[in-house]
Amino acid sequence: MLTLLFDGVAYGMLLFVLALGLAVTMGLMNFINLAHGAFAMAGGYVLVVLMQRWGVPFLACLPIAFVVTAAAGALLERTLYRPMYGKPHLDQVLFSIGLTFMAVAACDYVMGSSQVNVQTPEWLRQRFEFGSGALSIGMGAYRLFIIAVCVALALGLQAILVGTRFGSRLRAAVDDPRVAAGLGIPVNTVFLLTFATGSGLAGLGGALGVDVLGMDPAFPLKFMVYFLIVCAVGGTSSITGPLVAALLLGIADVMGKYYLPKLGAFIVYVLMIVILLWRPQGLFSREGKK
Repeated sequence: MLTLLFDGVAYGMLLFVLALGLAVTMGLMNFINLAHGAFAMAGGYVLVVLMQRWGVPFLACLPIAFVVTAAAGALLERTLYRPMYGKPHLDQVLFSIGLTFMAVAACDYVMGSSQVNVQTPEWLRQRFEFGSGALSIGMGAYRLFIIAVCVALALGLQAILVGTRFGSRLRAAVDDPRVAAGLGIPVNTVFLLTFATGSGLAGLGGALGVDVLGMDPAFPLKFMVYFLIVCAVGGTSSITGPLVAALLLGIADVMGKYYLPKLGAFIVYVLMIVILLWRPQGLFSREGKK
């Protein structure tokens, strides 16, 4: 039981990092980017290529995956996404869905359709056992590593958004871009950095998830619903909401697949419906937030 709970927490933390960039773009930039999973896929394949073909150490691959996907996000934001900011949400959805299918097709052509995996370092393949009987718990080193990285990211991003000048500028730019620009805030630069950071976080999550989730060209389509559920259930007005939602969904998914394997991911959707019936605006969204 405790082992399943630990695995659910680790899975939830991974979902949190994967969905965090989407929460940032939706909640802070008011842009629906359903191509978010494509950036996660890109980060995963960056790690795979670096480790399998070039022999780059695993820990060195993680920041590289972040930087590469952040740079790709910055380039696409400047050339493709920026003209879509003022468009209706339906246009944004159709546009980003189109980008997703293009990314899936391109990845299938370049990397092949088979699922790929990586061999993590020996120290991340260890397993620790504590307790005995019903109170025993098994902890994999890699899942402990995922939890530690995700906690650090959550605390760091929350500190940046709440306690820095950049966070204040971002909130002002989202509330009223024209007034913010009149006050001397470089709105376009703020949006560029925010979008690039969200894309980089997706790439980092994809790189972390290769060993747990595997990686194939259909990755953005398989996990797009999970990203949206995390954002819908947790709300996008803070970092706390997606974190709590990801943990709830991760634990529910692992527990449900173990105790009720025939229902599969159905438990996740039931939990989502119950929470949204209780809190339609999300767990941590403010009432009346537009």
